[in-house]
Amino acid sequence: MKNLEIRKNDVVIVIAGNSRGKEGKILKVINEKSRVIVEGVNILKKHTRPSQTNPQGGVVEREASIHISNVMLKCPKTGKQTRVGHKMSKDAVSGKKKMLRISRKSGEII
Repeated sequence: MKNLEIRKNDVVIVIAGNSRGKEGKILKVINEKSRVIVEGVNILKKHTRPSQTNPQGGVVEREASIHISNVMLKCPKTGKQTRVGHKMSKDAVSGKKKMLRISRKSGEII
């Protein structure tokens, strides 16, 4: 498993593909395939036949996954895309070291 800089509930901007320029919240991260599902991005239509759970059937729109290299984290301060950096900090109460993610553009903690 890879340690990816992007996590669930992060706000990202799509930098490549048909949905370029759109932004959304990450719903799911698929580590094994290095893919993410972003809210409102890469929508596809799935035709479903009637069943007991869905007696009407019809066309359902849902998000498909996109490769993690096609998204960048949105900087909380500037609102633009940014790279992710790491910074070690020591907890004052417990004294444990903690790894923090920071924005390379503004230095703000994510």
